[in-house]
Amino acid sequence: MALGCATVASVSATAAISMQRCSSPVAHSQLVAVQRISFSHAPLESSCFGTSLWSCNMNQRLKMPVSTAKAVLATSSLIAPDGGTLVELIVPESQRTAAIAEATCLPQIRITRIDLEWVHVVSEGWASPLKGFMRQVEYLQALHFNFLRLKDGSIVNMSIPIVLAIDDKQKETIGSSNAVSLIGLSGKLVAILRNIEIYRHNKEERIARTWGTTAPGLPYVEEAITRAGNWLIGGDLEVLDRIKHNDGLDHYRLSPAELRKEFKNRNADAVFAFQLRNPVHNGHALLMTDTRRRLLEMGYKNPILLLHPLGGYTKADDVPLEWRMMQHEQVLREGVLDPETTVVAIFPSPMCYAGPTEVQWHAKARINAGADFYIVGRDPAGMAHPIEKRDMYHPDHGKMVLSMAPGLERLNILPFRVAAYDKSQGKMAFFDPTRPEDFLFISGTKMRNFAKNGESPPDGFMCPRGWKVLVDYYENILAKDSKPVKESVAV
Repeated sequence: MALGCATVASVSATAAISMQRCSSPVAHSQLVAVQRISFSHAPLESSCFGTSLWSCNMNQRLKMPVSTAKAVLATSSLIAPDGGTLVELIVPESQRTAAIAEATCLPQIRITRIDLEWVHVVSEGWASPLKGFMRQVEYLQALHFNFLRLKDGSIVNMSIPIVLAIDDKQKETIGSSNAVSLIGLSGKLVAILRNIEIYRHNKEERIARTWGTTAPGLPYVEEAITRAGNWLIGGDLEVLDRIKHNDGLDHYRLSPAELRKEFKNRNADAVFAFQLRNPVHNGHALLMTDTRRRLLEMGYKNPILLLHPLGGYTKADDVPLEWRMMQHEQVLREGVLDPETTVVAIFPSPMCYAGPTEVQWHAKARINAGADFYIVGRDPAGMAHPIEKRDMYHPDHGKMVLSMAPGLERLNILPFRVAAYDKSQGKMAFFDPTRPEDFLFISGTKMRNFAKNGESPPDGFMCPRGWKVLVDYYENILAKDSKPVKESVAV
């Protein structure tokens, strides 16, 4: 079967299509479609800024008529979380006093900001069915296979090891104790880690298998691994209270359970997630609104967009979260995206910049939040090589890996088509290869340089109020003598 384009509904001869029952009691009782999209015939076009959308007519899905596609795809319930049950590890209020008293008597491990972000992630169920920091068997499965095998023999995707490093002194302090307490940066008790297992932290193996290189200059590696201890400690987490950042943005930090409740309150019959760590421009908006239009054409009645900026650690030259959220607010206020069909929330995970390996984690976490469609573009979770003048990863490999990743069969992957600034229309539009001279590609670097220099991009590139937020950010940086914006510390 020839494949000239890729859509949420287009599948090549090598794609796996199967019918499967969801195991969760809250899942559909009927059979639901499980589909993978293969890119083996023709890689999608992509732009330097990664704003594109799947490109072919929905009627081409398996060469089915539209009515058949509707019957297969349109469902009324949210996708079940991985493992069938959403993990929530926060100690109930009625037990909190006793848990805190116990924690004060245990050996104490002081954790870093990034460690705390992973506590946040695991405690709310983003990594379901994981219930704590990985023990050795879980770590090896994630590191070597990118999945975890459950007791019933099924697998769930898990491409990033979620681990806690300790040093020799901390290991000695723990001794023969079967539990430890975790202490945040402010000295506050954060969690108890029970039934612990301590094993060797082979940093070189971890870095090589996660990033595909051990080259110096990898941001997450330098921040979280290089100076970390030579041991890993795994166990079951009991988090004493919900993680708060007290930065004015906690109302955006919705847990998977809260997002699922919000989607149900909005009567969503499909949820499509878009992750970003950059400001939203009109090319992104075109992509997201066109996605919704196409889902409506497929028979869904109320598809809801989850606009889900990453809120954990990012490298120094990324726009800080507080400024990105101000920019996103303006995008909704100006009506670029419809507030009635858009949920904006913060994804608490740190950013690893591990390309195709990490994008699986990003997609998997959104299943647990209730998303059954995931938009993926050019070079997801990628970055420039730290010592060579090239990108770390092939720009299409993230999309290709998602189409075949083990444990993501239930998730519909939405690759993009190229969007660029159409000079003839004065707005962002899908690229037309018959008139390439009419299109201007504005990279992220060029966008940032515009803002830094106080220059305006072409009219129609970004909503005016959203652009002003970016200009204000860079003016703020200059006013502080180029010192980075101080970020709040979670407690």
